Amino acid sequence: MKKCFTDAFKSMQKDAGYPNLPIRPFHSKIMVLSKTIDSLAMFACLWTATYIYSVSWEESYTWSAVAGLLIFQYLSEHNEAYEIWRGSPICGEAIRIFVLWFFTAVILSLIIYFSVDVPVYYNQVMLVWYVITPVVITLLHLLRRRFLMFLRSRNRNIRKVAVLGVRTLGKQVASSIQSMPWLGYRFVGYYDDRSAQTGRRLDDTEMNVIGDFDDLIKNARSGQVDVVYVVLPMSAEKRISELVRKLADSTVSVYIVPDFFMFGLLHARWSTLKGIPTVSVYESPFFGLDGFTKRFEDIVLSLLILTVIAIPMLIIAILIKLTSPGPVIFKQRRYGIRGDEITVWKFRSMRVTEDDGKVVQAKKNDSRATPIGAFLRRTSLDELPQFINVLQGRMSVVGPRPHAVSHNEEYRPLIQGYMLRHKVKPGITGWAQINGFRGETDTLDKMEQRVKYDLDYIRNWTLWFDLQITFMTVFKGFIGKNVF
Repeated sequence: MKKCFTDAFKSMQKDAGYPNLPIRPFHSKIMVLSKTIDSLAMFACLWTATYIYSVSWEESYTWSAVAGLLIFQYLSEHNEAYEIWRGSPICGEAIRIFVLWFFTAVILSLIIYFSVDVPVYYNQVMLVWYVITPVVITLLHLLRRRFLMFLRSRNRNIRKVAVLGVRTLGKQVASSIQSMPWLGYRFVGYYDDRSAQTGRRLDDTEMNVIGDFDDLIKNARSGQVDVVYVVLPMSAEKRISELVRKLADSTVSVYIVPDFFMFGLLHARWSTLKGIPTVSVYESPFFGLDGFTKRFEDIVLSLLILTVIAIPMLIIAILIKLTSPGPVIFKQRRYGIRGDEITVWKFRSMRVTEDDGKVVQAKKNDSRATPIGAFLRRTSLDELPQFINVLQGRMSVVGPRPHAVSHNEEYRPLIQGYMLRHKVKPGITGWAQINGFRGETDTLDKMEQRVKYDLDYIRNWTLWFDLQITFMTVFKGFIGKNVF
């Protein structure tokens, strides 16, 4: 795939006379401007808070504002708070801003608490700042949208967009364009050279086809089209190169949309090797700062939770020891990140401690359960020691649930992409579990659905997604009809 994509770009660059032209990332000017305005607004809000309490601006406020700005921008960058191209509604954007600012305030407050002694009025000023800042930022984002929509409604800076190729991916591109009117893009239709006469079938978007490839070139030269998105299949390298060469005889902007979705991408990302564009097909989301963020989240959450559950864990351990012979902690080999074996801890809930070539899954009214074991399993309290696994770095709070080694070996040849679950650390809770896919997998379909949700989590991971799953686990993850 990478070779096909790279060769296509090399061919196009050679035809254009730029054989070694690097591909640079696109940065939205509106996004940069929005970040700058938000940064100024944060300083203005802190100044307003000092004004409310009639205190003079001190150097400590400057450092607090800078630290808060850096933390918020970092969290925003890794949770897509400024990705306006996604077309999300303003309510969703507002929730994201408030949540990210909440964590910014928590982190900044901890830094201040452990760094310096501050007077009482300083805490009061900071509290006001914490309250008014997300409100102001949300209002600024709303005003930005309204202003852009106002300009576009007056036909200011409107660009006429066409899609080259009537395919499912082309339909998605057109739908995305039409869902974001504030971007100033007006979809004019599809161009495709297939027809009933050629024997090549068009899908249900055929009614929007306004011409073939020759018509597109003619309309581009006459200024009827400003932007073209090429969504032809990757196998059509020669056709794409020829069309791009002809479109160079116009002022139209050309974007190529490679159909990588045919590969079932897992957290795909762009990268370059000395200007050569590459895209990952299967990759872990936890690289660099994202990996640090995930680990920091795991440490903070596990420490907080262990502090709360320490006494209940002690009581459970005593009850296990009093009601049945054997160890309190049951240790079992599971697959961790990269498929490496790890040892997972649980409270022993059965009389057996299976960890060999065959592990029998727990069933309803399982006779192997200890007097207290059935209750521990129904309420998921047997999972509590796994927070120690999280501190050890073997697991995460959120991630695909780990399966016994024997179950992994059983299902990996039966389910496409099964082992991709191990591109990340296994978790105590996960996207599959809160959607009801937990407990016994007595049919292949149940395991397929679990794997589907696990891969969906890896594709769409963000810190915000993790926090949503953690919150939902409180209400949906501990008990259920499949838990026994």
